[in-house]
Amino acid sequence: MRIALDATYSLGQELSGIGVYSREILHGLAAGQPDTRWDWFYRSHRFRKALRESVLPNVSRRFLSDLWGNRSAALFHGLNQRLPRRRFRRQVATFHDLFVLTGEYSTPDFRARFALQARQAAAAADLIIAVSAFTANQVEDLLDIPGERIRVIHHGVIARPIPDLPREKVVLTVGALQKRKNQQAVVAAFSAMPPDWTLVLAGSAGYGSEEVVEAIRNSPARSRIQVLGYTPEEVLTRWYARASLFVFPSLDEGFGMPVLEAMAAGIPVISSNRSALPEVCGEAAWLVNPENIAELKETLVELAKNQQRQDEFRRRGFAHAACFTWQKAIAATAGVYSELLG
Repeated sequence: MRIALDATYSLGQELSGIGVYSREILHGLAAGQPDTRWDWFYRSHRFRKALRESVLPNVSRRFLSDLWGNRSAALFHGLNQRLPRRRFRRQVATFHDLFVLTGEYSTPDFRARFALQARQAAAAADLIIAVSAFTANQVEDLLDIPGERIRVIHHGVIARPIPDLPREKVVLTVGALQKRKNQQAVVAAFSAMPPDWTLVLAGSAGYGSEEVVEAIRNSPARSRIQVLGYTPEEVLTRWYARASLFVFPSLDEGFGMPVLEAMAAGIPVISSNRSALPEVCGEAAWLVNPENIAELKETLVELAKNQQRQDEFRRRGFAHAACFTWQKAIAATAGVYSELLG
């Protein structure tokens, strides 16, 4: 049997959350099912780069066009809520979020283009994988897809070897600097922290990053704020080892990988009480209203001075993050394929 997947977003070192998901699912399935033939399809802007990458013996690389090309695989899986217009025999689409329909967190052109792709993919998919129950509910409500066509499969957590470094008075937040991630609220709240604390923001510039930069420029604590930009894995791992608090008050997340990565690294987490974050964080994080700066300030200051609460959230976080594995996600994804293919 041959199964095809859209591997476009799995290439490179500077992977987004969707890129990490694509890489883990692609390689996990191919390694775990050596008797299955896997077709990894790449759209035009990534195909040449893909040819330079090594792959397992049971993997073939193919060019993905919307309207032409090989469609002989038994099933095609679009890993980024997008499917080609000329269909395969059976189709699965993974949905990560629908913020293009719910908020102005990107340009109007971007929202219009990706909203259309999402609607087309939802209509054309035989089954939909949603990365959270929150996203599943959005697919059902916003795209009018029956719940019986949706399967929820959570992401896993990459097990990083965290170096044994002393914890410092550092508040860390990880994610692209953008309006949706709400880092300007973090900057505003951090001004209430004691003067021996540092705020570190790790992430490349995204839509609305100028608002974050302006908030830092106007902050009375600006001399204690570091903006790292895109952060290589080895550098980010050291920050996960050094930080004492992790804050992630995002306004809209379909999942929210960074909160679990921080928990797995042993950092107490403060996060948002909306979108998918309560589902992903469970009882292992301190949840706040991301638009209430006073509440975020109070929570940061309280957790910074309360070692007992830090230790409590650290223990909860370790146990909670351990429940999210890529092995589970890969097995559940294979189960969706089996369900469709009989």
